[in-house]
Amino acid sequence: MQVSAPPAAKADRYRWVVLTNTTAAVFMSALDGSIVIISLPAIFRGIHLDPLAPSNIGYLLWMIMGYRLVQSVLVVSLGRLGDMFGRVKIYNFGFTVFTIASILLSFDPFAGGRAALWLIGWRVLQAAGGSMLTANSAAILTDAFPAERRGFALGFNQVAALAGQFIGLVAGGLLAAWDWRAVFWVNVPVGIFGTIWAYRKLREPAGGRHPGRIDWWGNLTFAIGLSAILVAITMGLQPHGGHPTGWQNPVVLIILAAGVLLLVAFVVVESRVVEPMVALALFRNRAFAAGNAATLASSLAQGGLQFILIIWLQGIWLPLHGYDYDQTPLWAGIFLLPLTVGFLLSGPLAGTMSDRFGTRGIATSGMLLFGATFVGLLLLPIDFPYWAFALLIAVNGIGSGMFSAPNTSAIMSSVPSAQRGVASGMRATFQNSGTALSIGVFFSLMVAGLSARLPAAMSSGLIQQGVPAGVAHDVGALPPVATLFSAVLGVNPLEHLLAPSGMLAALPAANQQTLTGREFFPHLIAAPFEHGLAVVFVASAILAVLAAVASSLRGSTR
Repeated sequence: MQVSAPPAAKADRYRWVVLTNTTAAVFMSALDGSIVIISLPAIFRGIHLDPLAPSNIGYLLWMIMGYRLVQSVLVVSLGRLGDMFGRVKIYNFGFTVFTIASILLSFDPFAGGRAALWLIGWRVLQAAGGSMLTANSAAILTDAFPAERRGFALGFNQVAALAGQFIGLVAGGLLAAWDWRAVFWVNVPVGIFGTIWAYRKLREPAGGRHPGRIDWWGNLTFAIGLSAILVAITMGLQPHGGHPTGWQNPVVLIILAAGVLLLVAFVVVESRVVEPMVALALFRNRAFAAGNAATLASSLAQGGLQFILIIWLQGIWLPLHGYDYDQTPLWAGIFLLPLTVGFLLSGPLAGTMSDRFGTRGIATSGMLLFGATFVGLLLLPIDFPYWAFALLIAVNGIGSGMFSAPNTSAIMSSVPSAQRGVASGMRATFQNSGTALSIGVFFSLMVAGLSARLPAAMSSGLIQQGVPAGVAHDVGALPPVATLFSAVLGVNPLEHLLAPSGMLAALPAANQQTLTGREFFPHLIAAPFEHGLAVVFVASAILAVLAAVASSLRGSTR
């Protein structure tokens, strides 16, 4: 006679099924957010489109920002739908949607601008599927694990998310070298297996559904308002009317103002409807409010860091150390691995320790350590010794891991079961919105700093190498956005800027070699870029301190 396992053993086995499945899901979703960044050169070559042409920069920005925008906007609504109709049901459907979108992305039948629109459109659908996973995974974990083990489970899950972001940088470089479509193929087997596994094994907890009415006005004002703000930020990164950015564009300012007004309307709507999308009373809970405030501040500090470090490595440090521009995307991902290792080491440990000692002290200390690394990065020379850079970004990852898991555990444990889905979605919204805002703000600060100093340095440097003054001034006056993105895409910036005019071919061979060599552009951009780095790192350090202050105000959470 077969003896069935005791209920405690079954519950324990089920928890591990939940942890491994949701970990695979968030890893896949996070990996896809970064794998495309490093693969953009191969993708645009594959669809025969020059992303650095003035008319095509919009395609490039939306390939980077579109995924994050959708995830920022949808996670709260999808978390609320999970509370109403079943978190496992919405989560499982998200696996299916994500996998289908990955398949469609790899079968782009067009070329040029139409091919880029195809990719952007299916990336939006992919992001919608990823949002269903992100919005409900933390709630499903919280349902499955008892309070004394949640920190470990959520910490493990958060580690997978960050690991996916940075492993995507390396995997994208390796896969794109083979075939740009492989960047999307890599998700398909994981998606198919994860979908079948989730449908067969995951189950709704008893009392897991809390039927109610959909708050249409709340959903609309929130989605359109936040979308408008993020769209305005993305448009603000594009040159307009002779200015290096689009912040002087009246359309950008109108869209931004409309977004802010709609979010104000959202708060008014939520305070008056009977069944709101977000119960504003949650923010009277100190642990919930302080945890989300800390999440937003830390995401603002950290979100743009990845792009700034990539530009630093690809545009300056790697060429100065003998790497060709077309090799820099892959090597930038490899040289950033200490950041991932730091997070991998501290995340699960911090989550386990928070189960025993409480979340406030560990999360707050993590943010202070995280902020201190920006001071260290600020003190590095632009051509730094790698050991110092690696040590600082590893400590940065350790601090981030110390904060992330305990903070998530505190937020999710502070709300009643009926509202875990929307709480998970709100936490993800603060995190994703902070990341998107950070990218927009940091890029704008960097572009503004470069605009003040780069044109004169560029013009004088080109004239010294025999480029006629008129051409040199024209090249120097070009918006620095294209210069920055050319470095990110692994393209020799000066070769890209000078080749269309035919001037490069007319110069003596020695001058051509100097201009397109590995040292001329890094030395040219070093001083203006260092000024921009200082502004960005000071802002990140201040935001990290604000996140630590917010974390310390959460109260005792054991």
